[in-house]
Amino acid sequence: MARSSSKPNAPKSHDDKDERQIITTNRKARHDYVILETFEAGIELRGTEVKALRDAKAQLVDAYATIETGQLYLRNAHISIYDPGGSLANHEPTRTRRLLMHRSEIRKIQTQLEQSGLTMVPLSLYFLRGKVKVELAVVKGRKSFDKRDKIDERRARKEIRGIMRGERPE
Repeated sequence: MARSSSKPNAPKSHDDKDERQIITTNRKARHDYVILETFEAGIELRGTEVKALRDAKAQLVDAYATIETGQLYLRNAHISIYDPGGSLANHEPTRTRRLLMHRSEIRKIQTQLEQSGLTMVPLSLYFLRGKVKVELAVVKGRKSFDKRDKIDERRARKEIRGIMRGERPE
């Protein structure tokens, strides 16, 4: 009798580490901007910054990315000080951090950013296979009436979902 090599109840392999472990997201960016294209980049960090990120002590609310001399930098991203690290070994919370991408991707982004009204903001920070990654987006600012339209559309979708479930409308 031949045995099958794939068992339905076999323990999962080590490929589970391929899943994202989200540290923080920038919800404000999804509200304030229209996302045109997203990219993934590595980030150059110091030891205490990685330890602080493992504790999920980061904020991306006012953060943005810039390109200077062919390098990509993340500015105003706040990674809190790691308390057990001591005062000498710790990092500055809002320091400029270099992002790691292929040169051709940076050039592609730079040509997009040269258009008027476009900028680059981080959408999320996450661990992927033990490395910290940043999800960046090329975005265009959303007008205030566009924001109201989006909120109304979301509210209408929520009401329709409630009616479909059999709930009474308010």
